[in-house]
Amino acid sequence: MSLKRKIKSCLLIAAGTLSLGLGVIGIFLPVLPTPPLLLLAAFCYIRSSEKLYSWLINHRVFGTYVNSYLTYGAIIRSTRTGALILLWSMLILTFDFHFCPGLVPKAVPACCGSWCHCPSFQA
Repeated sequence: MSLKRKIKSCLLIAAGTLSLGLGVIGIFLPVLPTPPLLLLAAFCYIRSSEKLYSWLINHRVFGTYVNSYLTYGAIIRSTRTGALILLWSMLILTFDFHFCPGLVPKAVPACCGSWCHCPSFQA
């Protein structure tokens, strides 16, 4: 393996690992979108390390996100519903504790758009 290819592989592994870490954080924080970050990690891993790609695809938790996007081009409906319920509940809590009248006209359409825009399928 040439030096240039080895450096490229190391950079892709680093980018994939960073993306995977952010995706894991995104499972718990509704601000970070988990599936795109895990897809980016899969993209980086498939071009740098077959072992890491295989681990990600076959992982009990992360593999379902990636496989559903690769197979159906969407996320599982129950996952989408749970994420959007969490998004709306955080929005309501934010308005409840720190009400900002200028934010309401911007945030509510964004949440409605996230419900309509996010593709899903019945598992």
